[in-house]
Amino acid sequence: MSVTQQVEHVLVVPTLLFRELGYFQGFCTDIEPYLKTLLDPAYISFRPRDQMENDPSFKQLIPYCLFRHEGRLFHYKRGKAQGEGRLHSKRSIGVGGHISSQDRNLFGSVYLEAMHREIAEEVYLETTYRDTCVGLLNDDASDVGKVHLGIVHIFDLDAPKVRPREKSMLETGFASTADLLREVDQFETWSQLCLTHLFAAK
Repeated sequence: MSVTQQVEHVLVVPTLLFRELGYFQGFCTDIEPYLKTLLDPAYISFRPRDQMENDPSFKQLIPYCLFRHEGRLFHYKRGKAQGEGRLHSKRSIGVGGHISSQDRNLFGSVYLEAMHREIAEEVYLETTYRDTCVGLLNDDASDVGKVHLGIVHIFDLDAPKVRPREKSMLETGFASTADLLREVDQFETWSQLCLTHLFAAK
C-alpha cells in the first residue's frame, strides 16, 4: 500500500462557506439553514487529515453526541491515548469524530454512517434511544476549534447503558447537569458550550 493510500481523508467544507451562511462564535440552535448546505455534496470534499488539522480555511465537520438518561449525562475524561492531543486530560460529555472517506452510505448519508461508526468505536451503547440534532458548535478562539465545526446530537436513552470501548476513555459515568455545570471549567470547550447553552438555568 502506498503512503498516499494510508493517509486518512476527512470531510471538510470551506470556512468561507460557513461564514457566508452566517458566522457565529459558540453555540447555535438554528441548525437547518446550515446543515442543508454544509452537507450538500456540491460543497463537501475529502482532504488529508494531517493537512486539515492546521488549515483554518477549511472546517472539518464533527458529529458530537451527548448521551442522556433521565436528566443525567454521560461524561468521561480523555486519556493520553485518545486521538486529539490538544484535548488530553480534559473532561468531556461528547462522543464523536471525523467523517472519513471510508465511510459508506448505509444510513442514507455518509454523515450518519460516520456518526454511528464513531459511537461504536468509542463506546458500547447497549440500549434503545431517540436521537435529536440540537445545535452547532464553533470555537475560533482555540487552535482545535479553528479547524472544526461540531454538530450536536442528544441521544435520550431508555436505560443508562453506555460503557467505554476505548481504554483511553477514563472516569466514565452519568451525572446530573447541575453537578457537571459546577465543574464546567474542567471540560473541553465544546462540552462547556453544550453545558452552558443547553442545560444551564435560564
